[in-house]
Amino acid sequence: MENSEISPSSKPLAVPDRGMARTSGSPGQLSESARPSKHREHSSKSPKRWRAHFLHGPYPATHFGPKACILPNPTSVMHIQDPASQRLTWNKPPVNVLVIRKIRDESLVEPFKELCRFLVEEKQMMVYVERRVADDASLSKDEAFGSIRNQLCTFREGFDDISDCIDLIICLGGDGTLLYASSLFQGSVPPVMAFHLGSLGFLTPFKFESYKTEIAKVFEGNAAITLRSRLKVKVVKDMLQRTGQPLHSQDTPQQQEQNGLPHGHTNSDASKVTLQLQVLNEVVVDRGPSSYLSNVDLYLDGRLITSVQGDGVIVSTPTGSTAYAAAAGASMIHPNVPAIMVTPICPHSLSFRPIVVPAGVELMITLCPDARNTAWVSFDGRKRQEIQHGDCIKITTSCYPVPSICCHDLVYDWFESLAQCLHWNVRKRQERLADVSDSSDTES
Repeated sequence: MENSEISPSSKPLAVPDRGMARTSGSPGQLSESARPSKHREHSSKSPKRWRAHFLHGPYPATHFGPKACILPNPTSVMHIQDPASQRLTWNKPPVNVLVIRKIRDESLVEPFKELCRFLVEEKQMMVYVERRVADDASLSKDEAFGSIRNQLCTFREGFDDISDCIDLIICLGGDGTLLYASSLFQGSVPPVMAFHLGSLGFLTPFKFESYKTEIAKVFEGNAAITLRSRLKVKVVKDMLQRTGQPLHSQDTPQQQEQNGLPHGHTNSDASKVTLQLQVLNEVVVDRGPSSYLSNVDLYLDGRLITSVQGDGVIVSTPTGSTAYAAAAGASMIHPNVPAIMVTPICPHSLSFRPIVVPAGVELMITLCPDARNTAWVSFDGRKRQEIQHGDCIKITTSCYPVPSICCHDLVYDWFESLAQCLHWNVRKRQERLADVSDSSDTES
């Protein structure tokens, strides 16, 4: 995690990559057990070995867009946010609303028009929509909606930057609309209010039938929100270059480890970051069209953890734990838990179980030197590309979560989604015995 990504108000304590303990004394003072030993004094001088860490990973930004932030909680201790205190408040009244509608779904045309009319005429909001949504034939043919359509502000993904002018995001559709909203904001994300008008709706807790009442409550403030952590992902091309003789490279293994490089690799002048993204659900590395096993190395804070031989590996957020990772056998984690999940896809091993690592670590995925084929990577199902020898994927927790507005609260909403969408623990209930005396357990 880069220091430039930390919110100025968070004032993190810079500690080494390995866990450090805070004392109860003066702020910033390390306990005796946490101070670097003499044989590590040399390594501590290297700036690449020091990153800004918190007890449970990076402290997330608490300002979302130009006008929204988390309600300050003066009784909070350290940087562990009490879920019950995650309440939305507005520094200034919201003005600009981004409405995202599921494309190619004619059933959403009327709810979209009804919502836009409500926001423009009754709430006097400035409504932003995608240009392809505004140019929809069903909207252009509706003369009654023409006056509202002419007042909509349009943008094009990849061409127009709207990250600094949106106060609130409203999604109409399924979970994909919220994933798309996240992709539009690679920095601070405005609060997101998602209405269930799609197929699954795990991330969309609101019902559209009561949209006027629910939106009015959000505008008033003090709504419960879930901070859905995202992954900061970098794809670096030609960063790692095999020397062929790991122990006879230019740097010693100890020096390579201090520089954050795996053993047997050196820096290449031709290395460059070709892609940097904020991912809400997961990063998936798979074997692509090849019939061979995917063979990739997994590093954690510069140390080789394991090699994944199988169909691939999923690195997901707690939000993504109920998506592809759940289908691959991972546990489902509440989105408020600061963690990163690593789940193999059909591993050729009987003992390779999914694992959960702290949110503050940095994972790196590279092709194994002995891999018979390349690998492919996708980010929330988008921007799929090939990974070759020498390339690497760096993954860590982002400081910019997605503030998802809750319908009730962040605990009830999650379990309600588990029950309604995934039918979690649905079973025919065991019937009570008609005569308790018939049970052998009660016989004397």
